[in-house]
Amino acid sequence: MQEMIYDKSLTREVSRPNSFIFNIFGDVVTRRPGEQRVALAGLVRLMDSFGVSEAAVRQSVSRLARQGWLRAERSGNRAYYAVTDRGRRRIEELSPRIYGPLVDWDGHWRMLVYSIDERRRDRRDRLRKELAVLGWAPLATATWISPNGDLAAVAAAATEAEASGDIAIFESSHRGPGSDAALVARCWNLPAIAAAYERFTELYRPRLNAERSERAFGERDAFVERLWLVHDYRKFTYVDPALPSVLLPAHWPGSTAAAIFREYYALLYDRSNRFFDRNAGP
Repeated sequence: MQEMIYDKSLTREVSRPNSFIFNIFGDVVTRRPGEQRVALAGLVRLMDSFGVSEAAVRQSVSRLARQGWLRAERSGNRAYYAVTDRGRRRIEELSPRIYGPLVDWDGHWRMLVYSIDERRRDRRDRLRKELAVLGWAPLATATWISPNGDLAAVAAAATEAEASGDIAIFESSHRGPGSDAALVARCWNLPAIAAAYERFTELYRPRLNAERSERAFGERDAFVERLWLVHDYRKFTYVDPALPSVLLPAHWPGSTAAAIFREYYALLYDRSNRFFDRNAGP
């Protein structure tokens, strides 16, 4: 598992503007009723809050459009961007693991087995990458599992990787000899995941406590802080598929991190939305 590093400074540099721009669509635009597109000029103003230049915004939205996550629209002489069907599927796949609600585990494992020869390893690598994004983990070389994976999402991921004819998907029960919890510990790097949750808590607990007592952020700063909060917490979707609590060690730090995320997010929500509403238009 790649180490998740958090910058503790209040002023942080956005190293990947395309990721932040997609966060704006995933966290703000698609979660609200009404207009589901944002003017390019509005994106430039919003990203200026993070110190990202207009040129970098234009380059990033073009890249997101080429990759199939956003689509460009025009109205008169104004450019707009909206999420594609592919982008919406990805947002819908990840959102429950960010915002909840989480469902109780049904006791069954989801399993995907693939057979892709070396000549088509590019498809195999794309499939593995998509499975990792969805929170699945390898049980063996060509066998991946998840305790609560969305089977429709994983089938769509196989289609994206042009590997739908090379896989088989199962729902199954684990019959031992070890426990389900031992299986989780074997397939997921729980110490590394726990350490990442602890670093997130170390960074955001003091900010949450300050915001509880002072309400210090204006609308612009609330928007910036909210997007960083979501950016940092969203990283867990790539390493933790919302592993059921019954399969995790006692006092799992992910529970604390989730509580901090949801309370802090709620405190920032209204002010950040007002900033977005004032700046997202043409």
